[in-house]
Amino acid sequence: MFEELRAFFERRMPLTDEQFELIKTLFTPKKVHKGEFLLREGEMTKHTIFVSSGCLRTYTIDNSGKEHILQFSIENWWTGDLSFDPHTPAQCFIEALEDAEVLLTDMDSLQKLVKFVPGAAGFYEMALQKSAAAKNERIVLSMSATAEERYNNFAEKYPSIMQRVPQHMIASYLGISAETLSRIRKKKTGK
Repeated sequence: MFEELRAFFERRMPLTDEQFELIKTLFTPKKVHKGEFLLREGEMTKHTIFVSSGCLRTYTIDNSGKEHILQFSIENWWTGDLSFDPHTPAQCFIEALEDAEVLLTDMDSLQKLVKFVPGAAGFYEMALQKSAAAKNERIVLSMSATAEERYNNFAEKYPSIMQRVPQHMIASYLGISAETLSRIRKKKTGK
């Protein structure tokens, strides 16, 4: 699991072996089985999660019992309840859609990383900015794009997720019904 984490960091900043040994002490490895939860709504948020292998989904359930998928997370992605406040109950669920290997870290450990590894602060700030930009893009698409445009955008950006995630979950992520997604897919394939 740690090899993936090292490769992730080294694509963004150089690391010495000594720095990486420190980084390893800041993460806890965990194997998660398909269907297992890493976080449930109402629990206190303790960790942010780096996905070494597998696929996770982050979602909420509204008052009528309908699921709303906020994010899929695959290899080399981060996820967590982004309130990341250990005193605030989580607003979402994080569930493994496949058997997965993840690395967990907490806010204190991230602060140590930023303090003791040169370049980590800039990396962390850049990661937060990219996350905010992706969320803003998704909000704009959900308010202004047609269902077909949202589907095309998702298929273009995340082709590997399209192959790994059930269609009803993709529909939930896009904010459309499974029937609408089926019609869009039929139209695209011409069948």
